[in-house]
Amino acid sequence: MKDSITDVPGILVGHAQDERAGTGCTVILCGGDIVASVDVRGGAPGTRETDCLDPSTFISCVQAIYLGGGSAFGLDGACGVMRFLEEKKAGFDVGVCRVPIVPGAVIFDLLVGDPLVRPDAAMGLRACRAAGETVAQGNVGAGTGATVGKAGGISRAMKGGLGTASVSARDLVVAAIVVVNCYGDIVDPATGQTVAGALNEKGDGFAGALRLIAENPSGGNPFVGNTTIGVVATNARMAKAQAKRVAMMAHDGYARAINPIHTAHDGDTVFCLATGKVDADVTVIGSLAAQAMTRAILSGVKSAASAYGVPGFEEIRARTAKGRPESDALS
Repeated sequence: MKDSITDVPGILVGHAQDERAGTGCTVILCGGDIVASVDVRGGAPGTRETDCLDPSTFISCVQAIYLGGGSAFGLDGACGVMRFLEEKKAGFDVGVCRVPIVPGAVIFDLLVGDPLVRPDAAMGLRACRAAGETVAQGNVGAGTGATVGKAGGISRAMKGGLGTASVSARDLVVAAIVVVNCYGDIVDPATGQTVAGALNEKGDGFAGALRLIAENPSGGNPFVGNTTIGVVATNARMAKAQAKRVAMMAHDGYARAINPIHTAHDGDTVFCLATGKVDADVTVIGSLAAQAMTRAILSGVKSAASAYGVPGFEEIRARTAKGRPESDALS
């Protein structure tokens, strides 16, 4: 087990990014036609092809999921994924050709790097060609320009990133991949400790997102760049309606690790993929999906390095450790 979404057989992941511009995209290739659904909880989503994943609609399978930066501009990267899949003759057969079904979602990362450079079709194609079973984490792919803890503004935020994790129960495998780019703080539910988030004015500790919100009940600037997007995948056998339920339950993984979450200015989205190899109870799958998602979120922020003038986990851990007992430092 690689503790990755690619622990689900048939799933491959590819990243492409422009490090100078501070943006990128990530592609989850399905290895065939597999059942998928989605649940969108944020109030400001940037998505494509999500309506076709509703259990009441005709299309039942997808060939890939696209995650990108660049806000709504970045949705263009999915066109490169479609081109790659069309070359592989993958997609829904409409008689005259096959139409690849590539749902996707994007984060707002325009406040770092170069806001005029965004993922495009060429970048999406590069991500597909780079796909494999090894998944880099942190400042890669769609996580390149991600930031967290923006309740105090971008000047007091920390670097977010891309993370992945997996859990298993006998033959059942449930895994997650996530781009952590949230307004709120990141909390380890096992300890209750904040591991990343809005910094205090000195930058050597945390201000507390909820405290900052309470100090300004009229609200702040919404355009500080929010949204957490992710995918849970399993080797279980499910229909679209069951995959929808698992996507809904996976949002609990967001809520356990991100506070606050699902705000009016977030586009928080979770996709669910089911490869249909083993039988398992939906409640079990959903519960493990939430667990995997929480672990992926923590892994993503802990893997994120300082960049674009925004400090990463290790930098802040070093700052907070100075002059404090070891037990008070970040873990």
